[in-house]
Amino acid sequence: MFTKILIANRGEIACRVARTARRLGIKTVAVYSTADAKAEHVKACDEAYWIGEAPAAESYLHGDKILAIAKLSGAQAIHPGYGFLSENAGFAESCKAAGVVFIGPPTQAIIAMGLKSESKRLMTEAKVPLVPGYHGADQAIDLLREQSQTIGYPQLIKASAGGGGKGMRVVKSFDEFDAALASAKREAISSFGNDAVLIERYLQKPRHVELQVFADTLGNVVHVFERDCSVQRRHQKVIEEAPAPQMTPELRHAMGQAAINAAKAIGYVGAGTVEFLLDQSGEFFFMEMNTRLQVEHPVTEMISGQDLVEWQLRVANGEPLPLTQEQLKINGHAFEARVYAETPERDFLPSTGRVSTLIAPETNDFVRIDTGIRQGDEVSMFYDPMIAKLIVWGQDRTQALQRLQEALSKYYIGGLNTNLEFLGNLARSADFAAGDVHTGFIEQHMAELFPEPSTPPDEVFAAALWCELDHTQARASKAQRQTLDPCSPWAIADAWRMNQASIDPFEFQVGEALYSIQGMQRNGTYYLKLATGEKPLSGERIQGDEWQIVLGQKTLRIKIIQSGNTWLVFWNNKVWHLNLHDPVHEADDQGVHGGGLTAPMAGTVLDVMVKVGDQVKAGDALMVMVAMKMEHTIAAPKEGIVQEIYFQVGDQVKDGDTLLSLE
Repeated sequence: MFTKILIANRGEIACRVARTARRLGIKTVAVYSTADAKAEHVKACDEAYWIGEAPAAESYLHGDKILAIAKLSGAQAIHPGYGFLSENAGFAESCKAAGVVFIGPPTQAIIAMGLKSESKRLMTEAKVPLVPGYHGADQAIDLLREQSQTIGYPQLIKASAGGGGKGMRVVKSFDEFDAALASAKREAISSFGNDAVLIERYLQKPRHVELQVFADTLGNVVHVFERDCSVQRRHQKVIEEAPAPQMTPELRHAMGQAAINAAKAIGYVGAGTVEFLLDQSGEFFFMEMNTRLQVEHPVTEMISGQDLVEWQLRVANGEPLPLTQEQLKINGHAFEARVYAETPERDFLPSTGRVSTLIAPETNDFVRIDTGIRQGDEVSMFYDPMIAKLIVWGQDRTQALQRLQEALSKYYIGGLNTNLEFLGNLARSADFAAGDVHTGFIEQHMAELFPEPSTPPDEVFAAALWCELDHTQARASKAQRQTLDPCSPWAIADAWRMNQASIDPFEFQVGEALYSIQGMQRNGTYYLKLATGEKPLSGERIQGDEWQIVLGQKTLRIKIIQSGNTWLVFWNNKVWHLNLHDPVHEADDQGVHGGGLTAPMAGTVLDVMVKVGDQVKAGDALMVMVAMKMEHTIAAPKEGIVQEIYFQVGDQVKDGDTLLSLE
């Protein structure tokens, strides 16, 4: 076995690989950019080397620098993780030439599956079913238009050289084709350096089911069962599960055999994923093969009891697969929820900033968190916005889902926007609970997944008020002890008023809504006055952030945390944010005003489609931004004339910067 490996990646996957290597007694070498100098993956490894500035093209995509560090550090092998250089055939070949083991498939397998058009040809020869469409090398625009009309609508344009939702556009009619093709090609060249595309029939309500395959250098190939990755936004997965719901043994066998045939057809070695679209009719079609370890591999580990990173290391070391197909068994059910820094209600735009507060559920044999982010870390615009992966296991799907719901209700990240509340809504969806999932699930359930803001229940207001009162009194007592005359009535900061009841008025802001509530002392009992009535209120701290609150005749154990001027109340499968409202410091609305258009996220200007003086209509594309590997088009909110353009192609902008102005 190797004695030292270099991990050519960052974030949670670098930490994940390091964890297995440490268990096996293998030394690890990390690489980091300037932005990641204090990152968790640097601390997780035995050695770490700086490789360049923050942009990935100057650091994590610099294969020659990484190879030089492998030689310098004495690393015998390189684990590429996923993304970056993991599916770069040139890098894999350079490793081989340098005498460093690339922990991944052979170069020819990466090449064969790297171009979707070539992979489709190989799968046809291997008799693996394909989605009808155009997979040719000829990229003439007129030919692509002709093929588009032949295939029919809706259809999907996909970058031939990539994955992860990049360079992918749904086309609903021929009128949309040219704009969608241009956008897909632009994103494909930016992400993969290749703007070739293929066009396929867009299946209605299909499921995205993938098979984990593994092959060794001795010719053995197995599948480690399937994962359902149907629930997606922006063509990227949100929640994955294994095994797939409503999967029959016959269908599992057929898909598994097709996946094994696909791996054998290209002489595959190592971990790979063969992805299929499963139609409502029960037909399945080859979509692509990812020649690396997938983000969602933990759900497979949870149901199989295997460490897939260890399998990778053993196969790369020339050892046989640890188990045969007959020895592999499914045990229970697992879910993985991807926690992203993003704003779901704004079309899942990525978010940046410092993680000021991080409260995670307790991990155990049933709950696992893979992350490379800790409280105080910065989520920058340079890399993927995924913060963590929450993985849960249960004896069956029902129990696993209950554990997912419970864990999400105890997860909070402050300082930037995340999708945690959205994930909670998704996990509680009745159709999701029933296993009725498909790739259009989020779009179909928008009203349920993005509900109108609701009024917090009385228990939440009671908890926030009692803790605020306790906090205020503690602060007042400290100030009183520090005065020259602590017995003076002026030093006692209570709610006493001459000839009036002792009232503590509070105003909490929840979202955009303001709620006025009052606490008052009467005859030795404290009362809470709400819109629903007046109830006695008391409470005491149990331990840490756990409180026992007594509201009327109800006693509840509740978790309450102060974060700046906000009380976080964990109650009823949700984290409620109650900001103590201070009208003196109320911020002005900095949205779109005065004809200005502001940046919806921090990023880089990719394209400017207008010039000063242009007349535009509502919905016209004005500018394209890119951040965290996502492209976003800035459109005109109304008809007008372009007055000023404040940024040009290549400029970096901050969230909220005014990009241009319209009259």
